[in-house]
Amino acid sequence: HPATAKWYDRRDSVFIEFCVADSKDVKVNFDKTKCGFSCLGGTDNVKHENQIDLFEAIDENECKHKRTDRSVLCYLRKAEPGKAWPRLTKEKAKLSWLSVDFNNWKDWEDDSDEEIGNFDQFSDMMNNMGGEDDLPDLDGADDDESADSDDEKMPDLE
Repeated sequence: HPATAKWYDRRDSVFIEFCVADSKDVKVNFDKTKCGFSCLGGTDNVKHENQIDLFEAIDENECKHKRTDRSVLCYLRKAEPGKAWPRLTKEKAKLSWLSVDFNNWKDWEDDSDEEIGNFDQFSDMMNNMGGEDDLPDLDGADDDESADSDDEKMPDLE
């Protein structure tokens, strides 16, 4: 059984998310023009296997993957950054298990000011994919109720 997958294109990379819950024995192989994925998934340990002949070459040494309880996210570094991939696969055939991840899709060719160095953002994202515990406290409620230096009493309006 191939795993259901979603993909999206970025300026210097392509992301593929294999949607397998509770995956075990995850193996991801990156090759210049191919990506292979296999794992056991779910409580009944169904074997999933995908082979993708990629639209363009990738830099297989710069590719990574990260497993979560819900999926396995793969980062494929393009061999030619800045070249859009209209599809993930070499063949035009529609694969029943593969779809575009429209939530993350961007027409980046129109977006000239996007940073090319978003690999660092991806690394941060991968590192922060842990639990909720390490999220910063966003409501700004500090325990020490010290007044700010510029919090002087305003004169009453006449």
